[in-house]
Amino acid sequence: MQISDFDYELPPDSIARQPARPRDASRMLVLHRRTGHWTDSEFRNLPEFLKPSDVLVVNDTRVIRARIVGRVERASGGTRQAEILFAARLNNNLWEVLCRPSRRIRSGDRIIFGDGALQGVFGDTVSHGLRLLQVNSSVEEFLDVHGHIPLPPYISRQETSSDAADYQTIYARVPGAVAAPTAGLHFTESIFEALRKKGIKIVNITLHVGAGTFIPVRTEDPARHVLKPERFHMAKEAASSLNSALEEGRRIVAVGTTTTRTLEYIAARHARFAECSGEADLFILPGYQFKVVGAILTNFHLPKSTLIMLVSAFASRENLLAAYKHAVERHYRFYSYGDCMLIV
Repeated sequence: MQISDFDYELPPDSIARQPARPRDASRMLVLHRRTGHWTDSEFRNLPEFLKPSDVLVVNDTRVIRARIVGRVERASGGTRQAEILFAARLNNNLWEVLCRPSRRIRSGDRIIFGDGALQGVFGDTVSHGLRLLQVNSSVEEFLDVHGHIPLPPYISRQETSSDAADYQTIYARVPGAVAAPTAGLHFTESIFEALRKKGIKIVNITLHVGAGTFIPVRTEDPARHVLKPERFHMAKEAASSLNSALEEGRRIVAVGTTTTRTLEYIAARHARFAECSGEADLFILPGYQFKVVGAILTNFHLPKSTLIMLVSAFASRENLLAAYKHAVERHYRFYSYGDCMLIV
């Protein structure tokens, strides 16, 4: 494999910069992975494409206001502004952060946020371009008041007041993500009601979407890329429901690549589902044999990303790229606020 194997052309105007309104008005491309055939549909028709015996698994992480601008005071003199994304807390007040711009920030530089209630000192650059930042007080509380929703850069606009709700799933419950599990953004209460009415069971798990999901692959051979771990939790009730589904031969439908990776990671580590917490670092590439996931609902992903590689492993690269080409030609909306694809 080469990174170029997962590339495709996308016109800039195909990138969704606003969400569909209402949420379930998104279009949905249904891809049959064994035949490569597809059907153009709408997300509102999701219940029609699922079986009464299916178990739908969603990721109930909640996006935190992880993005904030601060004033950097250089150890060598001078000041400048920088945008900081608080990606992951390592321990106490030590964080891994992404900085923009990052080139002129050096170890020992200080950053001051707002009126100075939150300050930090930069440490070394670690893996994946992240930098250590030692802060003086609680980041979570400060961000909850002063931070901004971490919209992806390709949305190319300023955050609006509606993004605080639009960039969360309606079932977001556990704070901790720095990016939304975007396949879940399409769901409404009426869709869940229709699914339950059909007999489909809905199970919640948690994976806090972190930098591992969106950090680009920088190696020519994708297999050499190391996926940064992301925190997850599976409750006892969820594990029991999913184990019963496997024993009964019911299909597990994962909502999103984050849910898919978490389910496959847990199944690989425990041979079945179990109440557990940890850090999932499973990097799924073509050739991977899926153990538990039987269908995936997902958005359209960036070229050369780990997410398009995962979906290629599930549907085959040829089938997926052909479906993406069709989606571009039919003016589907791509990426986080865009349309979705159901792969069965």
